[in-house]
Amino acid sequence: MITLRPYQEEAVASVYEHLRTRDDNPCVVLPTGSGKTPVMATICRDAVKQWQGRVLILAHVKELLAQSAEKLRHVCPEVKFGIYSAGLKKRETKAPVIVAGIQSIYKRACELGPVDLILVDEAHMIAVEGEGMYRQFLADARVVCPHLRIVGFTATPFRLKSGLICTPDHFLNHVCYEIGVRELIVQGYLSPLITKAGRDKIDTSNVQVRGGEFVAGLLESLMDEPQLVEAACRETIQHAAVRKSVLIFATGVQHGKHVVETLKAQHGIECGFVTGETPTGERDKLLERFKSGELRFLCNVNVLTTGFDAPNVDCVVLLRPTMSAGLYSQMVGRGLRLAPDKTDCLVLDFGGNILRHGPIDAITVEAKQTGDGQAPIKECPICQAMILAGYATCPHCGYTFAPPEKQKHEAKATEAGILSGQATEDRYEVLDVFYRVHRKKDGGPDAPKTMRVDYQLGLNYWQSEFICFEHDGFSRQKAEAWWRQRSPDPIPDTAEAAVTLANAGALRLTNAVTVRSVAGERFNRIVKYDLGAMPDDPQLETVASTVLDDDVPF
Repeated sequence: MITLRPYQEEAVASVYEHLRTRDDNPCVVLPTGSGKTPVMATICRDAVKQWQGRVLILAHVKELLAQSAEKLRHVCPEVKFGIYSAGLKKRETKAPVIVAGIQSIYKRACELGPVDLILVDEAHMIAVEGEGMYRQFLADARVVCPHLRIVGFTATPFRLKSGLICTPDHFLNHVCYEIGVRELIVQGYLSPLITKAGRDKIDTSNVQVRGGEFVAGLLESLMDEPQLVEAACRETIQHAAVRKSVLIFATGVQHGKHVVETLKAQHGIECGFVTGETPTGERDKLLERFKSGELRFLCNVNVLTTGFDAPNVDCVVLLRPTMSAGLYSQMVGRGLRLAPDKTDCLVLDFGGNILRHGPIDAITVEAKQTGDGQAPIKECPICQAMILAGYATCPHCGYTFAPPEKQKHEAKATEAGILSGQATEDRYEVLDVFYRVHRKKDGGPDAPKTMRVDYQLGLNYWQSEFICFEHDGFSRQKAEAWWRQRSPDPIPDTAEAAVTLANAGALRLTNAVTVRSVAGERFNRIVKYDLGAMPDDPQLETVASTVLDDDVPF
């Protein structure tokens, strides 16, 4: 059992708030090294133990799958989970939590069966448009389970071609929680960074760009120029003299080999080399030697950008220019983790990436243009900053944007009448209850507020009601009757007072509710409650009560 850090607890709470109050899918943005996996494991535990749900964790590399499985064992040993991954030689499908590799499962949504919640690690891998394994699987999974909800986790909520990954028509729609690199460094949860640009840098102004990125072959030819390689190796040795673990990102295989050979021939330094073609056994041995400190230098090409957990890295060498802000962030992020005897991480940039994208804690991302010519950006009404539209909170002043109107979300195949006016009633056990102040949309500052009560009736099914303490006439009378059924305390005059008392335990527990659905009507209604004992009378037996059948007054 592990204890979450404060910001990890906030991330979990933000996911639950989003799933409860909105009808779309959230994304959690946590910097590399800040601990996404414990957050995901906590959500899995709660979904299974509290809400009787079924969860799937998706990732694209086996290292991420292994990390998730290990954290699950620590956070929720009481929860059974299975692994579906060809790389890990397991194809388990029956456990309440499945950890799966997307390459192994993207054509097998039906084989896995219905799941209530999918957590996508490294969610920036989901293509915003076109095709891809994630898009195919998630589309098929929605067919198998229409009430499916998806939660993304990433350190880089943007893609090279399409900008921010959260858009209204994507699988992920809204950043529900984000915390920055600088803040976590100040709080002591990430390693400080020291940044230096290499003296000998390549001029990429004439390198052709295709699909938003430098053409690989042309870029490698420039970076592999002997004089530049020798200068970069010499400068790396000079600056990294007191560094214990140096991770190098090369532009291509030939370039990487040249770097490794130069370090050996001219400086007598052994440098490991990992590419996508490196045999698994050899790769695992090299990574183990590097993590243990036996191997001080390690060079890689397109391999160790995600899913590589080596807290001992205290020097990152960027010999790869990139147009991708996400790739830049992932490379630098390998040095952010904390480790014993590690005071900071040195970043040597020979590719002009820092000038191209900005500091790692303030990366500049261009938003993709939408079909109507407007970029998906919005203006903060408090500080007038222009920010990407997917953000829930202004990163400059902290202003919180109002969520879009929540739509009804079905928890199962509907049983509603097919003809207008037909009514059905269903009884649900209440899993949890949340109280908050609700302000009417477009209401003025003096408009009466209400107490919103959200009943969780399933993993992804919520039913709300609004108690109108600040209204007059019948609405106030109904609120008074609602309160008397639940508390011996005086009836509050304001929504704020009611919410404060409710959250302090002043109300009887709601064990179950009966919900009425009428075909052709927009809202379902709660028509009956099963209430527990009064707060000051534990001997009072559970009773059932019926509510007055009226419309929501706003």
